[in-house]
Amino acid sequence: METLAYRFEHGSRALPAQAQVVGVVGSGNLEVLIESAPLNGACAIVIKTAAVGFGATWEAVMRDFHERWQLADTRIDINDMGATPAVVSLRLDQAVQTMLGDEA
Repeated sequence: METLAYRFEHGSRALPAQAQVVGVVGSGNLEVLIESAPLNGACAIVIKTAAVGFGATWEAVMRDFHERWQLADTRIDINDMGATPAVVSLRLDQAVQTMLGDEA
């Protein structure tokens, strides 16, 4: 297992207070836990993955996600069992859309 951590400053979109879990950890999939947290406008992401050595790919996917959503005061935990970058992006978008509801 590898643990990766990313922090993106100066987000502009706050999420509601409730936490959400999206996805299921299993062969080739992942789960995303997303919640509001007092982070001075930042978005902090921690990834625990079974796919060791893909830090550059994870960073690119996380940067793309942050550029798309610009989340502020948000903590995201990802538990991964080998999901592809497309599935990671889909699950992250699904988590934000679930929290935002009609605002998304």
